[in-house]
Amino acid sequence: MKVLVIGSGGREHAITWKLKQSKRIEELYVAPGNPGTGEIAENINATTKDEILDWLKINKVDLVVIGPDRYLIEGLTDSIQELGILVFGPTKSAAEIEWSKSYAKQFMKEEGVPTAQYEAFISSNLAREYVRTQELPIVIKADGLAAGKGVIIVKTLAEADVAIAEMLDKKVFGDSGSRIVIEEYLEGFEISTHAFCDGETAIMFPSSRDHKRIFEGDTGPNTGGMGTIAPVPSISNEQLQRIREQIVLPTLSGLKKRGRSFSGVLFPGIMMTKGGPRVIEFNARFGDPETQSYLLLLETDLFEIMYACATGTLKQQNIRWNEEFACCVVVAAKGYPAQPEIGAEITILPFESKDSIIFHAGTATSGGKLVVAGGRVLGVAAKGNTLREAIERAYR
Repeated sequence: MKVLVIGSGGREHAITWKLKQSKRIEELYVAPGNPGTGEIAENINATTKDEILDWLKINKVDLVVIGPDRYLIEGLTDSIQELGILVFGPTKSAAEIEWSKSYAKQFMKEEGVPTAQYEAFISSNLAREYVRTQELPIVIKADGLAAGKGVIIVKTLAEADVAIAEMLDKKVFGDSGSRIVIEEYLEGFEISTHAFCDGETAIMFPSSRDHKRIFEGDTGPNTGGMGTIAPVPSISNEQLQRIREQIVLPTLSGLKKRGRSFSGVLFPGIMMTKGGPRVIEFNARFGDPETQSYLLLLETDLFEIMYACATGTLKQQNIRWNEEFACCVVVAAKGYPAQPEIGAEITILPFESKDSIIFHAGTATSGGKLVVAGGRVLGVAAKGNTLREAIERAYR
């Protein structure tokens, strides 16, 4: 089999690393990839939707795996399917539950999927009036994608006014903030949940938790994610099954009856409240850096799972996860997330470990040297018999 992975981040390096272990894959490509994927697969100089499609018209593959959300928004899955090629990743219409928060909230309301109460606005004046009728703190979100940074928890009316003005009036998130969602603040603790899906069948991953804030002690501004653990020790299998029954399956069913059958990875961010799990938001792809932790625990051939999702045969899969714990610690560029400084040389000292691996994210080569090329630069992932052992191995 020939497989093309699309993307250039740590998530795509981890996916490529896991696919490389499949005995069924003969040729493995990544577009555009990074220096890490280039060590284990063939990087393709194709970044835009048109460049990728042009390459696929000449180089037929058996499966395309889409990593980043932006390609899903552009309808890349739809275009690849028109070429007669299987895709792991949802269509543009199915992925709208990620790229439009207002659509996702209305969808959940109609399907009875538990989530926070909300209202959507395009007028800053109406938004400010609404906030004054609600309890604080309250959550203000850009409707579209904002690289994990378009969610603000405000504790005062002054903070709310600033957030509304920045999104709707100053357009700090561009078109993604042309509509905002204001929703109630949910009390509880947050977890990430993933499920492999083929439109009807859903098989859950273990639970995970993403740490968003830049500094130690959960302080500083939000980022795309500074690290993850999996599984979360306090989450039981019974709770995961409740999420599957109350959230994941109704979502698949609701999308299918709307003609938006979902195939790929469904990733609901969940707040575990006293009243049970509530959806914070949906993602229509693997999380980053959740993937870097998860794939250290997956025992089943990832290609077999992805191929089953793309062909509607997931029910036949028996997906196995080992009993260990995993974590991923992100090494970020100086100045991240506001103004990451790029160009600094990276030195990775040689090491040998069957329990640890370094995934490339924002890296590039320049003058024969490995250099910083983005905000989140490396993901140092490790596993262990206990969570503490996994964390200590990653930091070591």
